[in-house]
Amino acid sequence: MVFLSPGVKFDLDMIKKYDTPAPRYTSYPPATELSEGFTATDFQAAIASSNQRKTPLSLYFHIPFCQTACYFCGCNTVISNNKKIAEPYVDNLVREIKNTSTLIDSDRKVLQIHWGGGTPNYLERHQVELLWKNITQYFTIDPQAEISIEINPRYVDKNYILFLRDIGFNRISFGIQDFNYQVQAAVNRIQPEEMLFDVMGWIKAAKFESVNVDLIYGLPYQTLQTFRETVKKTIALDPDRIVVFNFAYIPWLKPAQKNIPQEALPKPQEKLEILKMTIEELTSSQYVFIGMDHFAKSDDELAIAQRDRTLQRNFQGYTTHAETELFGFGATSISMLKDAYFQNHKQLKDYYQAVTKDILPINKGIKLTPDDIMRRDIIMSIMSHFQLYKQDIEEKYHINFDEYFSQELEALKPLEVDGLVSISKSHIQVIDIGRLLVRNIAVVFDTHYQKRDKQYSRTI
Repeated sequence: MVFLSPGVKFDLDMIKKYDTPAPRYTSYPPATELSEGFTATDFQAAIASSNQRKTPLSLYFHIPFCQTACYFCGCNTVISNNKKIAEPYVDNLVREIKNTSTLIDSDRKVLQIHWGGGTPNYLERHQVELLWKNITQYFTIDPQAEISIEINPRYVDKNYILFLRDIGFNRISFGIQDFNYQVQAAVNRIQPEEMLFDVMGWIKAAKFESVNVDLIYGLPYQTLQTFRETVKKTIALDPDRIVVFNFAYIPWLKPAQKNIPQEALPKPQEKLEILKMTIEELTSSQYVFIGMDHFAKSDDELAIAQRDRTLQRNFQGYTTHAETELFGFGATSISMLKDAYFQNHKQLKDYYQAVTKDILPINKGIKLTPDDIMRRDIIMSIMSHFQLYKQDIEEKYHINFDEYFSQELEALKPLEVDGLVSISKSHIQVIDIGRLLVRNIAVVFDTHYQKRDKQYSRTI
């Protein structure tokens, strides 16, 4: 399946024109809109409302620790070679699980679980077992649940991979970023090719149901030719999903990036050529372009969910269970309910202080207005399915779409002239190169973006 329709040019000038900052829309409103002042009491009230809806659950567990710093990383991490640092964290995470679970209706089934980080395989086996025991004790896990974990391939062996599969994980993800040694050295993440193929071999031998790998374009010393080799080797690995992230150089926000030689970063023109090549290589192979930076095999759940129009986005990216409400556990994690979002304390000391007092460790939040909820439906439909049927919104929210969103439809006209989107009486359709610039289309419906000056990554 090719990315562009036959005869349509990959227009680099058009991409440059729309390469502006915009939210990634893993949620709407974006996480940047969460503000302090929300309390554990607010969260308890939101959970009570959530229980009345009886929606199924998605659970996220944040493990923030890494043994070494990857200079490109934008995640909330704690760098330490002393693994004893994880002991109090695991104890507090268990306590948070117990305290929060008492507020959630036990009849609500868990359809998804994800462990992210940081590096979840930073934990020793007995710590993984302890967390898993408490998760299964305090929540009702659906037998068909998707249970995924992110790993750092530098710190696993075959036995650890088999252990993860045996304990219950059925999906796994690991970062490659780039196969080129010079690039790896520049970002402080040396991963020999043989090691990466060994790890993939262990994962396939353990019969994980789905494997995701991450690549990053825009890293120092990358060229069109070297990254083409990385893409071809990634295809040879045969993962089920591939995410190709755009490296955002923001040393003023992420100090570790100051270690990256800025002069070695690919120039904008070459970066676009790298992106073009990557899309063409993946979509001319066995991968479907899901959206933004995600690719999946045509028989993968993501591709199937997109075809069925059940695909959704949350703080982990694309998800196949749009009907779930997300509860996050651990420092910095975010809970995403139908009408409210809440984030835990980022600093470990603040997180520990709250949990040890048996207080839900909430630091920030936002309560969604009816307008927010309606716009979320619109933005998520555009981001996930590349189309929006006006009648769906009109029937669900009892509005006249063209009247309610007259300003937004007017703002879309220049994008329609440029061939990014097609607007008819019945629906809005993202077309061709617009699929790559989908954030530029979605942002038109974002009233929070219009009101505030936020620092977001560039769309390309």
